[in-house]
This record gives sequence, structure tokens and C-alpha cells, in this order.
Amino acid sequence: QVQLVESGGGLVQAGDSLRLSCAASGRTISTYYMGWFRQAPGKEREFVASISWNGGIALYADSVKGRFTIARDNAKNTVYLQMNSLKPEATAVYYCAIARTRFGRAGALPNEYDYWGQGTQVTVSS
Repeated sequence: QVQLVESGGGLVQAGDSLRLSCAASGRTISTYYMGWFRQAPGKEREFVASISWNGGIALYADSVKGRFTIARDNAKNTVYLQMNSLKPEATAVYYCAIARTRFGRAGALPNEYDYWGQGTQVTVSS
């Protein structure tokens, strides 16, 4: 049973930073792409970032490029999302996800991932 557990969300002010964590169990993530998505109220889930197995390749949504950084620690089976210069439009539930196949690439499409966490709420006040 694969489980992904996000943490680190909260209420912050515009311009602040947060670091989200996603701890995986039931599958060693070292050979899987990992991704972060978010879903704001009344909106569809959208891609935020993804990272390759060894962290050498990272992909970002244009809306977060230069402010968010995805990273991973395979020894801890954990992936992170460092969010700087947060804006109110970043308010959403943030989800991490693991790619469907070992050594398979995964990017911005939700169907490229097969397990998802329960999400962590990020609220950015103006």
C-alpha cells in the first residue's frame, strides 16, 4: 500500500515562504518521478512542479517558476516544495503524487501519476 503524506502547509502572509514535505511509504521513490499539484476552491487541479528520480531534472509551472523549488531526499523517501515570495493566488490544497512507472517520465498531466497524498492546505493572505 503506497501512502504519501504531505505536511508543512499553513496560513502565511503574501511574500512569506513555506516548505512542504511529502513522505512516502510502501514504495521506494528513488526510481520514480514525483510531482506537486494544487487545487484552489472551484478550480481544477493544476500542475506545480515535478522532479526526476535523482533530482537532475525539474519542471515548473510558469506561474511558480523562479519562486518555487522542488527537491527530493531519496534516502528519506521524501520530496519537498520550497515556496518563496508567496502570493494570495497560491492559496490552495497542495498534493504530492508519484509517477505510474519506474524510470518513466512524469510531468504536468495528472494521469501520469497513480498515487496521491491527502493534501495540505496553504493559505496566503494579502
